[in-house]
Amino acid sequence: MLFRDSASAVAAENLAGSLFIRLIDQFVHKHGHKPSPSEVRSWERSIPALTNALLDAGLGMVEVLLEYSLPLNSKRADVILAGVHPSTGEPSYVVVELKQWSNAVPEDGEPLLCRVDAYTQPVLNPIEQVRGYCDYLISFNGALAAHPERLSGVAFLHNATEFGVQGLYEVEQDERGRLFTAARRGEFIQYLRSKLKPVPGAEAADQLLAGKVAPSKQLMAVAAEEVREREQFVLLDEQRVAYELVLRAVRQAQQSDHKEVVVITGGPGTGKSVIALSLLGDLYRRGVTALHATGSSSFTTTMRRVAGARKRQVQELFKYFNSFMTAERNGLDVLICDEAHRIRETSANRYTRAAQRTGKPQIEELIDAARVPVFLLDEHQVVRPGEMGGHVRWSGVTLATR
Repeated sequence: MLFRDSASAVAAENLAGSLFIRLIDQFVHKHGHKPSPSEVRSWERSIPALTNALLDAGLGMVEVLLEYSLPLNSKRADVILAGVHPSTGEPSYVVVELKQWSNAVPEDGEPLLCRVDAYTQPVLNPIEQVRGYCDYLISFNGALAAHPERLSGVAFLHNATEFGVQGLYEVEQDERGRLFTAARRGEFIQYLRSKLKPVPGAEAADQLLAGKVAPSKQLMAVAAEEVREREQFVLLDEQRVAYELVLRAVRQAQQSDHKEVVVITGGPGTGKSVIALSLLGDLYRRGVTALHATGSSSFTTTMRRVAGARKRQVQELFKYFNSFMTAERNGLDVLICDEAHRIRETSANRYTRAAQRTGKPQIEELIDAARVPVFLLDEHQVVRPGEMGGHVRWSGVTLATR
């Protein structure tokens, strides 16, 4: 998140000419490089359009979270509005996707995609885009997982006419995905009033930001069913030993304050990834929070395709090693690190902000992220107990080739 304040304060910063200077400074501090000129232009044109609508709606005390980073993900929501629901009195949140588009047409044969003059390739329909952000937040933020009804999503195309984007309405709208244009600004204002009460929203924002980052029970249940239906393999010999070793480590970690690290080694063809998928399915059925991570884009894509072909949200359970730089210590029960020989010295790269360049080894970040880190290693790689830290137990098994 780059900036947080009430809608009135954001509008005042804009009028004073300081808002976008602060956003640029925060962006550089967070990401280690300047935002692109097109991104700055989008802030300058879109944020005032939203804050003006909020003020016209009488919602100046609603909390505005700009450029909110999705947990364990590189994506950012343009804005999240935090406040109190006018009917229930409970916290209420609205994810807002802001677009400068004046025209957009659906991609032939695929309404979830659309064509916009500014882009050479089709992009996601903003209704579907903001719905995806909502679904993701409910899946990974504990404050929302228990109360999904508190979250809504809307795309505001503040330069568009109804005629210019009429084809976008081919995508079904619901509570997590809705669209308003400049021509329907009055309806957008009424929509905001229906979701947010004209009272301070700082406490609701605090609750959202304090939400535990972990896969929700609902997501794990869906994933367990998906993996169960695809489990057409039987674990044999050392594969079964490795599988049971991890389950034992989970039990031991739950019963004590010690971290349990499991290292499974084996060459190509020994079924390390089969073990990973089997474990995920079993752990999710037991209600154990777990994620899968690799250092390879192609391998992660393959695992997402295998496990989440029918349920897109399941794909979000497959991460990258560098996703855990700022993860909460022991925030997960289990983290399965597949192809662990790809672990790098650190997660930092040339875009990493200075504050995060701690020099902390990537393997330590992964170990810290879960009570039971599981490393699936190539048989020629070695992880020594000393590398696991001084306050952890570790165990291992080597898979044999047949």
